[in-house]
Amino acid sequence: MPISIDEFEATDDEPTNAERVVRFLLGNRDKAYRAAEIADATEVDENSIHPVLNRLRKRDLVRHRAPYWAIGDPDVVRDAYAFASTASFLDDELGAESREEWVSSDDG
Repeated sequence: MPISIDEFEATDDEPTNAERVVRFLLGNRDKAYRAAEIADATEVDENSIHPVLNRLRKRDLVRHRAPYWAIGDPDVVRDAYAFASTASFLDDELGAESREEWVSSDDG
């Protein structure tokens, strides 16, 4: 039985793989790790860890110097956290945005 896209996209309290990686590296910001070590520490599947790390690197949330990975620019990490925190607060206060409302709205 299919579910609505809103149900599909609804978030739960489980952190994403990216959040797990950033939290781990931030908590261990005095060290750099191999991808497999990060996967083990964060319980992110080893087949998923490289795509996650590469997406985070593109956003400057992690740094890479082969074969090691470390937390990225502290200002960028702080700004990303502030954005996510603000978005979560607004979702809690005002309700999550509905893609269907955006698509169906007509300004003219």
